[in-house]
Amino acid sequence: MNGSIQDYARVGIVHFMAYPACAGGEGPILESIERIANDPYFDVIELTRVKDDAQRSAVRSIAEQAKVDLYFGAQPILLGGGLDLNHADSSERQKAIDAVKAGIDQAFALGCKGVAVLSGKVSADKEAATQRLVNSLRELAAYARSKGMPLVMETFDQVPFGKNCLIGPNADAVAVSKEVRKEFPDFGIMLDLSHLPLQYEESAPAIKLAGEHLVHAHIGNCAMDDASHPAYGDNHPRFGAPGTCNDVKELTEYLRALLDNGYLSTTNRRVLSFEVKPMAGEDSEAIIAGSKRTLDQAWRIL
Repeated sequence: MNGSIQDYARVGIVHFMAYPACAGGEGPILESIERIANDPYFDVIELTRVKDDAQRSAVRSIAEQAKVDLYFGAQPILLGGGLDLNHADSSERQKAIDAVKAGIDQAFALGCKGVAVLSGKVSADKEAATQRLVNSLRELAAYARSKGMPLVMETFDQVPFGKNCLIGPNADAVAVSKEVRKEFPDFGIMLDLSHLPLQYEESAPAIKLAGEHLVHAHIGNCAMDDASHPAYGDNHPRFGAPGTCNDVKELTEYLRALLDNGYLSTTNRRVLSFEVKPMAGEDSEAIIAGSKRTLDQAWRIL
């Protein structure tokens, strides 16, 4: 492919996955953010809550100095708290909404450019659950808009060894996005190469179906064939790890589909973020370096 991937995308990384000790809002947040911010390969860092006010201010300062954009992932807040934006109990649903709103407040303090969420659990009353989700998303999109940020929803699997989320298949995600966009046209969906095998979807048809609703993209890997695998399910192992689904070939197919969709473009460089997590005994820095090499190799093949 002519030019670098950076000519077509703002390459980012999901910080709380690469450095899982930081996912709860504590840990080596500042030093790990500094490492990424000082790497010119990256234009974007996706992070989640930062509990300490002073540390939050320092993270924002580093990002501004390095000219790196920050995005906020509320997924760990929802998943870690067992919270559900489409819960049948209104009080439980409100807990999830309030938790995300608190995350949006932090995102605003950090100077983030956008906020991501996910749906709640698969529900037997799918139609009613989807409407509850749409209502929650509208409330959160309005709150995010008041802070100057768009809201995005990430698609996930519906398998018991994964996240088992209502949304779910990309057809359902697009239907939800259409409803939310009636009031919030900057809303959209996030697709992740890590999740597509778990969703039993392939890159080209999934991305074509998403169409204009695709506003954010992640790249990574998963393991789903062996329950004894240390990264079994939705755990984002490094590209090409033994017993996993995605490596250079699959990433190349995903990139080609993103190009065909117009998501990757020299005139509108959108976010393309690694979401990779070290397994036991692995090193975050090595995983990040290997991910960059994998992306560069896939890009050369195109």
